[in-house]
Amino acid sequence: MTSAIRLLLRNRSSRAAVVVLALLVVAAVVGSLMLGNGSTQYGVVAMKNRPPSWAHPFGTDQFSRDVLARVSFGAVISLTVAFLSVFCSITIGTAYGMVAGFYGGRIDNVMMRLLDGFLSIPRVLLLIAVLVVGAPVRLLGLILLIGATGWFGVSRLVRAETLVAKRLEYVDAARALGVSDARIIWRHLLPNVIAPVIVTATLAVGNVIALEAGLSYLGIGAREPTPSWGSIFYDGVTYFAGNWWVAFFPGVAIVITVLSFNVLGDALRDVLDPRHLHAAAPQAALIASTSYNSSASDPLPNG
Repeated sequence: MTSAIRLLLRNRSSRAAVVVLALLVVAAVVGSLMLGNGSTQYGVVAMKNRPPSWAHPFGTDQFSRDVLARVSFGAVISLTVAFLSVFCSITIGTAYGMVAGFYGGRIDNVMMRLLDGFLSIPRVLLLIAVLVVGAPVRLLGLILLIGATGWFGVSRLVRAETLVAKRLEYVDAARALGVSDARIIWRHLLPNVIAPVIVTATLAVGNVIALEAGLSYLGIGAREPTPSWGSIFYDGVTYFAGNWWVAFFPGVAIVITVLSFNVLGDALRDVLDPRHLHAAAPQAALIASTSYNSSASDPLPNG
């Protein structure tokens, strides 16, 4: 793990992504604590639609609310929705895929055919239908819905990794010793499939942020008075001619965050690939091995 982190930080793009995401989290937490949730109206008429200034760096919206405060608090909401829903989907997908891959046979066939049925339903259309029928949906319900519809691809990936890992010798040895299936899955198989799951989760966070923003833009995501980047962007687009800054700043935040998570996910995929880890072995050991082999194959010098 230490070598993986060292390789990750050696990449310039991944370092920049980590710094951007760290600054984003700090700014979201500090900004929400200092500025509140952005519901304060500084002047119903006098302060509405004010452009960016020293007093309000991101300007104010049509309801005289500070856009910086709303974007800061919206970051907390959007990141919370993304992280919790991804955690939910990764947990379900990992458990489903490991059970299917470990037991195989009829259990695997039934579970995979059921998964094919789930994959045949477009996720966005399913979310829109459920959210519209069940409107209004609370934030916890939105998190559960996004998480419950995002595990299908993860389960296929985990199943494929489990099919390979369960044929390893130490798994056969654990079975010969009478170790229970649950312990084999938890202690021996899970560590072998966790690397691609981490990469998938990192990429999924960015996708969920964009998905939540799209749902909020359609008016079926986070609802007022709770601000999210998507709902703020929707308000800004509605009144874009008079206050472009309301849509601009949350839009930039969405783009930068999604891009950072995608860059970090790509870097993690390269770093957690065993071939990259073997390639990053200390060069001293390679040189020593080469020197030893060369000296062993060369004839002894004449005395």
